[in-house]
Amino acid sequence: MSSLHPGDQLDHYRIDSLVARSGMASIFRGTDLRNGRKVAIKVPHPEVESDPSLFDRFKREEEIGKTLDHPGVMKVFVDDDRSQVYMVMEWVDGRLLRKILDDQHKLPIERAVRLTLRILNALGYIHERGVAHRDLKPENVMVADDDTIKLIDFGIAASSKSKRLTFAKLSQTMGTPDYISPEQVKGKRGDSRSDLYALGVMLYEMLTGKVPFTGDNPFLIMNDRLLNNPVPPREIDPTISPQLQEIIYRSLERDPKNRYRTARDFAWDLEHQDQVGASDRQELHDWETRRTPWPKRILFYVALALIPVVIFALLLYVAKHS
Repeated sequence: MSSLHPGDQLDHYRIDSLVARSGMASIFRGTDLRNGRKVAIKVPHPEVESDPSLFDRFKREEEIGKTLDHPGVMKVFVDDDRSQVYMVMEWVDGRLLRKILDDQHKLPIERAVRLTLRILNALGYIHERGVAHRDLKPENVMVADDDTIKLIDFGIAASSKSKRLTFAKLSQTMGTPDYISPEQVKGKRGDSRSDLYALGVMLYEMLTGKVPFTGDNPFLIMNDRLLNNPVPPREIDPTISPQLQEIIYRSLERDPKNRYRTARDFAWDLEHQDQVGASDRQELHDWETRRTPWPKRILFYVALALIPVVIFALLLYVAKHS
């Protein structure tokens, strides 16, 4: 499957070019030979098909995608007449939001708000149908030249109709450390409010050029959001209004119950910023105080150090009593 080349044919589809290759799949631009439509063809790597967890992720993306029909969500075409495992999606011209941020560092306030509103429109649609994306990040938002957007990659999405997923593999089931919600860090299943948290992180990043929580490794990044408050956006860019800063804080509440309840609520505040009350939050005053998870880490390393001692003691006990 990974040896496909331009000009090769997969059932009714011609392979035109290789677009991208990830750890799970290769994505090709192709043509539907029945109607001439340009499509994206996602072909899993052989090792994905042999790994039940990864293959379940691939199939889940397809199954959920088939149920969604919204201009802000990449469409998955229903086509059961296939001789091999692959997924056919609409072809979307544009750039990933990640690429735009890499190139421009941060976006003008008006554009950042406009993109956020369009993402919220798509999120509202999927949430109303019982689907949570759970891995929302700039890498999973395609932006067209006119700033219309498409949500992509529903590989770890959760449907209210699907069985509960385990968290055996962090990178496969819990999202990306920079955008993962506090409840997901704690091992809980992400839901629609987790998506709104991730979008709050993205809005912060679009406006400031930085993510709100950082660290030298995923463990520290995830713990930073549990223990500390981010640099207030207005400290980085004073042109951000107090009202817009307040909206970001509401989306980044650690407790989901204090966060925006729906995408529609989030969007309403963005569209009516003059009616948003900017409260004097504690986060505006204690953000420079940094707490670290050192006590737990010290206990962890002590426990590791004691393992050889315990093993030696057990061996000595067995030797004396054998």
